[in-house]
Amino acid sequence: MAESVLDRIVAAVRRRQLETRPGADLARAAVEAAELRRRGGLRSLKQALSAPGASIIAECKRASPSAGLIREDFDPIALARSYEAGGASAISVVTEPDFFKGNPVWVRHVRDSVSLPVLRKDFIISVRQVYETALLGADAFLLIQRILTPEMMRELLVAARNLHLEVLLEIFVDEDPAESIKSGAQILGVNARNLATFETRLDKVVDIAEQLPDDRVRVAESGIHSRDDVVMLQDAGYGAFLIGEHLVRSEDASATIRELRGE
Repeated sequence: MAESVLDRIVAAVRRRQLETRPGADLARAAVEAAELRRRGGLRSLKQALSAPGASIIAECKRASPSAGLIREDFDPIALARSYEAGGASAISVVTEPDFFKGNPVWVRHVRDSVSLPVLRKDFIISVRQVYETALLGADAFLLIQRILTPEMMRELLVAARNLHLEVLLEIFVDEDPAESIKSGAQILGVNARNLATFETRLDKVVDIAEQLPDDRVRVAESGIHSRDDVVMLQDAGYGAFLIGEHLVRSEDASATIRELRGE
C-alpha cells in the first residue's frame, strides 16, 4: 500500500522527536504549568461544546497539504478574536510545522487573547508531546485514533487527565469507532476527510453518528461550508462542528460563524 499523507506527517513527527531533546524536568514543569492553569480557572472544552445550539470550534490554520497556504496575511490572534466575537465556542490552533506551517507558540498567544477554551491540534503520539501541550497552556488537544495503538491511546488519555487537559479523540469515517468509545473519551470527533484522496464525505459523517453514544460530545469535522451542512449534521446528532479552511478564508469570520450558527 502506498504511503499516505498521514503516514508522512507521523514520520516527520517521529523524526522531530528524535532530533530534539526534551528539556530537563519536562514532566515536573508540565505538572507545575497545569497547576497554575487550574488555579487561574480551567476552561472546559466539553462544557463549552455542550451548550445549546451549534457549537463551533473555529480553527486557526495557516496551511494544509491539500490546500497549500490558505491565507497570506495569517494572524492567529486576530482570527481568534474575530472567532470569539462571532460566537465561537472554542478555538483550535494547528501547530504542526512542516505540512501545516503551524507554530506551537501560537497556542499561548491565542489563549492569552481570548476567554474561550483553546485546543491544540497536532499529531500527538507521545506523552512528551502531552507535557509540551500543558506547557503551552492549551486546555485540550487532539488525538487521532488511526495513528495510535489502544495502549498508546489509554496512556495519552491518562497523561491528559493528570494534567487537567481534555481530549478531542478523532476517528475517520472509514474506521470502526469502537476503540475510541471504549477508551472513555468524552469528546468524539468524526473527520469527513479521506487522507488518501482528500475527498470529504459529510454523508458518511452522518452515517457513523448512530454508532456514537448519546452521553459523549459529538463533533463533526472537515468539509463544513454552510448553514445547511450544519443543520444536516445537527439532525444526525452532532452538537459541535470543527471548521477551519472555510473560516480562515472568510472576509468576515465573525459574520460567517453567526451565519453557520443560524443567527
